[in-house]
Amino acid sequence: MELAWHGHSCFEIRGSRAVVLDPHDGRSLGIPPPSATADFVFVSHNHFDHNATRLVRGNPRVVDDRVDGRVDGMAVETLILPHDDVGGEKRGLVRAYQLHLDGMTFLHLGDVGAGPDAVELGNEEQVSVLFVPVGGVFTVGPKEAVEWVEALQPEVVVPMHYRVGGLSLSIRPVEEFLSLTSRPIHRLGQAVSFQPGDLEGEPKVWVFSY
Repeated sequence: MELAWHGHSCFEIRGSRAVVLDPHDGRSLGIPPPSATADFVFVSHNHFDHNATRLVRGNPRVVDDRVDGRVDGMAVETLILPHDDVGGEKRGLVRAYQLHLDGMTFLHLGDVGAGPDAVELGNEEQVSVLFVPVGGVFTVGPKEAVEWVEALQPEVVVPMHYRVGGLSLSIRPVEEFLSLTSRPIHRLGQAVSFQPGDLEGEPKVWVFSY
């Protein structure tokens, strides 16, 4: 299996199925656009930096609504989360998709704007990889991101939606989140290949570059 970061909140998961999450158009953000091919594209909310589905090759099925069940054989659950810290009154709601693929569970929190105490999580199963925003302003910041990690205890944490060179959004860099976590930090390139057993053991943080 391979996991690749295309900047901001856009990730590509390649296993028995190819999935892209929250594609941006690049130009509007000041960073390169994603170059990805997929069977499915999941969109957490209809903002320009998360819904550029037209850029994803392969004629993928686009999922931009609540799903709880199977999408062409892949098990998917959806959490509805606030895009702000006042229950969605400012920016509305976002969808956090939990995907079950090749024996692993991937949870992408989209642009969640509140900590886990503000939402109803239910009985979540073990998360293999958690994608959590850390940049603040439009999402949770470093402190609330750590609270999500502590609440869900994933095997791997992947920070997203933070400031990188060229980005036009005034959000915080990833280092602020990293300074608050006690997990070992693994700095990677744009992509990493792994098998389910590789994630077991000490919980960790993967920081991608591109």
